[in-house]
Amino acid sequence: MSTTQEVPVTAPQDTSPHTTHAPIPFTRILGVELRKMFDTRSGFWLMASIAILAVIATAATIIFSPSETLTYGNFAGAIGTPMAVILPIVAILSVTSEWSQRSALTTFTLVPNRQRVISAKLLLTVAIGAASMVLALTVGAVGNLIGTAIAGVDPTWEVSVREVAQIILANEIGVLIGFMLGVLLRSSAGAIVGYFVYSLVLPTISGALASTQQWYADNAGWIDLNWTTFQLFDSTLSRTEWTQLGVASTIWLVIPLTVGLILVRRSEVK
Repeated sequence: MSTTQEVPVTAPQDTSPHTTHAPIPFTRILGVELRKMFDTRSGFWLMASIAILAVIATAATIIFSPSETLTYGNFAGAIGTPMAVILPIVAILSVTSEWSQRSALTTFTLVPNRQRVISAKLLLTVAIGAASMVLALTVGAVGNLIGTAIAGVDPTWEVSVREVAQIILANEIGVLIGFMLGVLLRSSAGAIVGYFVYSLVLPTISGALASTQQWYADNAGWIDLNWTTFQLFDSTLSRTEWTQLGVASTIWLVIPLTVGLILVRRSEVK
């Protein structure tokens, strides 16, 4: 009687080399995201309006302001006012355009790590905000020289380097608020409406509370980010006021942005 011994058969191993692709360089992502901010018609005209409004505000200040008010601070303030509205909208559209134009699926397929894309958008919006403010201050300086020369008065440069830095910081906070709303809501219309609610409605409510509730008036600096940001334009902040700015920024900016980033990373893209 013979026995048959079964020999186990093993599957042949795949010895061919596997190709691994290096991740897309972050600099390339920055370049693509920067180009996407200008590619659309709305994005192009928003960017162009920054320079256009700077020139218009400078010309209006020269034409309509009395000669004694032709100072660098007034020129910079006139230019900075429209900037405070436009730059947050630019930040909003830099994020929400992925969903409104239905390009998020393509973007996050090419770059599966969504955090890299959002980080590139954040870095670009902050950089554009700073560059726009430098442009505004430069145009304001030229306007101050031209305006005072036309009026026949000496140019006044009463804005210090510290005050310029505080003005840039205040506008960057506005840009980051717009970016936060874009990440959190991922809807252009909803985020823009939310920004105007934040910048117009909430300060009104806060002012009404401060005028009727003494406890709120004493502690508004810790809660109202609009109020603490406004202080950057007018005065030298004390240590307590800087702390209030940090606390209010954490409540209204850092925490919502963190929640928005978590939602972006986990949400289904269609």
